[in-house]
Amino acid sequence: MMVQHSGQVSALEVSASAIVPTLSPAGSLGFDDFTNLTPLVKEELRFAIQNKRQFHRMSSTLDTVTVSERPVETPMMKTEFSPEEDERKKRRRERNKIAAAKCRNKKKEKTECLQKESEKLETINAELKAQIEELKNEKQHLIYMLNLHRPTCIVRAQNGRTPEDERNLFIQQIKEGTLQG
Repeated sequence: MMVQHSGQVSALEVSASAIVPTLSPAGSLGFDDFTNLTPLVKEELRFAIQNKRQFHRMSSTLDTVTVSERPVETPMMKTEFSPEEDERKKRRRERNKIAAAKCRNKKKEKTECLQKESEKLETINAELKAQIEELKNEKQHLIYMLNLHRPTCIVRAQNGRTPEDERNLFIQQIKEGTLQG
């Protein structure tokens, strides 16, 4: 969409250039120039363009006495509603307001519940990690103790006794009361 400027500068053109000072040089505006504008600026430009079109249509119809192809866009006027319709709308807005508040509260409660559950799970996770470390340390200690005891097990096995034989002998000595210290 290209906007062409005539030799004369109208009030509409001045207000548009005041709104968007970065749109220079005049007469070479492209679509990319309008993509980074805020909605308020876009609305103001739309309004200025509509007014300009209406002005040009009115002047062209007076000069050439031809009817324009498109109808002139007029802003929608607020229509008056009956008291019953107003009351219905009021009730509907009130119900909507209540429903929106309920929805927000429900969402807030759900968020809080999820937050509490997350904190609980993080605590449990930390406890389990501590327990894992403790068990790893205990395992390491038991492996160390087993490695210290291994040479004596090998000597007993070489004498022809198994650990089960040793245990049975120990139980028998307990029963007889002849366990020597």
